Amino acid sequence: MAPPLMLLKNIRLTFGGRPLLDGAEISVSAGERLGLVGRNGSGKSTLLKIAAGSVEADDGERFLQPGATVRYLPQEPDLSGYKNVRAYVEAGLTQGDDAYRAQYLMESLGLSGDENPTRLSGGEARRAALARAIAPEPDILLLDEPTNHLDLPAIEWLEAELRSSRSALVLISHDRRFLQTLTRATLWLDRGKTRRLDQGFAAFEAWRDEALAQEETDRHKLDRQIEREKDWLRYGVTARRKRNMGRMRALDVLRETRRNARGPQGTVKLEVTEAEKSGALVIEAKHVGKSFGERTIVSDFSIRIARGDRIGLVGANGAGKTTLLNLLTGALSPDQGTVKVGSIVTIATIDQRRASLDPDMSLRDALTGGGSDSVDVGGQTKHVVSYMKDFLFSPEQAGSPVKALSGGERGRLLLARALSQPANLLVLDEPTNDLDLETLDLLQEMIADYPGTILLVSHDRDFLDRTVGSVVVAEGEGHWVEYAGGYSDMVAQRGRGVDARAAAAGAERERQASAGQTSPTSRKKLSFKDQHALDSLPQQIKKLDAEIAKLEKRLADPALYARDPAAFASATEALTRAQAQRSDAEDRWLELEMMREELAG
Repeated sequence: MAPPLMLLKNIRLTFGGRPLLDGAEISVSAGERLGLVGRNGSGKSTLLKIAAGSVEADDGERFLQPGATVRYLPQEPDLSGYKNVRAYVEAGLTQGDDAYRAQYLMESLGLSGDENPTRLSGGEARRAALARAIAPEPDILLLDEPTNHLDLPAIEWLEAELRSSRSALVLISHDRRFLQTLTRATLWLDRGKTRRLDQGFAAFEAWRDEALAQEETDRHKLDRQIEREKDWLRYGVTARRKRNMGRMRALDVLRETRRNARGPQGTVKLEVTEAEKSGALVIEAKHVGKSFGERTIVSDFSIRIARGDRIGLVGANGAGKTTLLNLLTGALSPDQGTVKVGSIVTIATIDQRRASLDPDMSLRDALTGGGSDSVDVGGQTKHVVSYMKDFLFSPEQAGSPVKALSGGERGRLLLARALSQPANLLVLDEPTNDLDLETLDLLQEMIADYPGTILLVSHDRDFLDRTVGSVVVAEGEGHWVEYAGGYSDMVAQRGRGVDARAAAAGAERERQASAGQTSPTSRKKLSFKDQHALDSLPQQIKKLDAEIAKLEKRLADPALYARDPAAFASATEALTRAQAQRSDAEDRWLELEMMREELAG
């Protein structure tokens, strides 16, 4: 087995008086695809910072192979001190790296490179940081929540980019589909320690549940053993008038073991306060249209939403999902058509920008509205501190301001407040942002059990598949189409997802329209991105040809399968992938070459 490129061993770190990391370990080999998972607050980001060398552990060993290159994507990148985005991205390159690739990545992520870093949104800053991390094609990529603030086209583009990358990946993400697609091994950080599963994330949750069930069994056995020893202490010692000091010491050890056992972190308890049942018809929209200036957001859209429906809205950022949501709920008036909201409809909303949270308000007041210490939930009155504990907040946080919370904690606070309000229509605009996998599971179960109606905007494909009965998709130019089923069902019916190429084409059409252009033939030359692709694809095809030839030669060995079935399966999978990549590259080169000839006239 090849030595690891990076090794973290017996990492320990105390934070705020408690052990955050207590013997954590990571081993990363060349080309490895490793998912790092665990609850919010378990120390995943800190462990990744230690791997990147930006945080020093209290104890433990960090080893990096001499000459190995590492790039790290933080959750909150710092672009201060750079003239523009291009300067920031290119500062991550080293001698021999391809500057054209940096420009290609910026354009693929919707950036020109000329943007002023001080004026970037959180999403734009994150896309710039992604380009900086990926551009050098390092030996090891450490990515902390790379899909945060990305829309579906960008997520699917990034997924494809990382699948074709030769870099080893260590990936933190709460996007199940993203993890399932990219990981080949899973590292679980739990109560300060790491446990490794040599399978991708698809196998992780069943393995984790089995491990936790075994822990519970072991704790139960330990409790029973302690009770037996205590019983002996009460009755057996006095009967013999002589203390068995060895057995007494053993009981002390058992008690100490039980005291020091850190059980799994608590889980969020989601309860819904339901309002009076709505009428059978919740929303009816007929031939609705809405424009802002010259841009049409919604064009001739009709839908009937009945009580109990779960509707998902998907599309690229800027497609108008929130606008359509506001039209359907009556928060925004249409330019054309009508929207009728049914009788006895009471709405509770979780908004993606967390705008409804006053940053200076305390958690107690955010949940109670101020002037009270209780919350009405599910027909029962609960003390606010007890309700906070249901969402994993400590009693000490009751007086803390909202601005002191992390992104995940703000998401949980919004959930807590929305679910305490009497409602029969839940409007969830990106509710999964910053929530860990276990909380996502509970939110999914709550949606399944909720007797009312739900409108959901999300970029999380797996979450959509698990929760909605139909998906409304932005098809471009203001057209929205409803498909039965979840996201995967929509892809099967539509023939594609909300893919990056379609989004890029739509953006290019919009750019051409704003510049007074009417068709690609009106351009005088290829875009920078297309020209770079045209120049670089032949070399990429040549490399793929060499890889395919090497794999075919290996698979031609008749004894390979009998000798090593796993290696045979891996080589077969790699050959299929390389052949598909070569076919795609050839198609793209032919498409660009025809475009170049057409533009040349």
